[in-house]
Amino acid sequence: MTSTYPVTAEVLAEPTVYQPQADSRLLVRAMQYSGLIPGRRVLDLFTGSGFAAIAAAEMGCASVTAFDICPDAVDSTQGNAIVAGVDIDVREGSWIAALRCAPFEVVVANPPYVPTPPQDDIDVVSPGVGPSWAWNAGRDGRRVLDPLCAAASDLLCDGGSLLLVQSTLAGVHRSLDYLRSTGLGADVVASERIPFGPVLTQRAGWLEQIGLVPQGCREEDLVVIRADKR
Repeated sequence: MTSTYPVTAEVLAEPTVYQPQADSRLLVRAMQYSGLIPGRRVLDLFTGSGFAAIAAAEMGCASVTAFDICPDAVDSTQGNAIVAGVDIDVREGSWIAALRCAPFEVVVANPPYVPTPPQDDIDVVSPGVGPSWAWNAGRDGRRVLDPLCAAASDLLCDGGSLLLVQSTLAGVHRSLDYLRSTGLGADVVASERIPFGPVLTQRAGWLEQIGLVPQGCREEDLVVIRADKR
């Protein structure tokens, strides 16, 4: 999957908001190629700047609800939606709060999934990459992925689908197993190999020490998982 989605305008994000990056773009391309979005009710979790939510609106979804725990992200998404000329229901709150307005026909999610050393190293990571809570996810990168995969079925209506982007460093098979254990059909539908960004570059030595990457490796694989509720 190499082509880019041509409609979504560039979005703006303050330094306190997660900037759209390779995972954001891979997720939006998967949304496009899946054909799931047009005419359906969409939930965008961890919306950040609203990149995926705006894309869903531009793809012709029936409605899109976006959640983020960060008030700056909510403001950013609202502002970007106005500039893009689309309607998004933006709500401040944890992804868990979305369970109260479920079910949805499509859920898209770009959660925190970056393995994190015991002592946070954010002070030495280059500025401008967004807040650390947008990516830090515990030693194995599963702090959010595990509960999200466990609850995915409750977010979806019958016949609904989840599109979830993550790094292979956070255990793709674990996500697949978790999703399947709840009765969902789940498979990887898109992938992309990218160079380490500033966060993983800073953590490369630690990742080598704990065996998550081979010595000298400075690339990671991103994947999009699709899970369907039959």
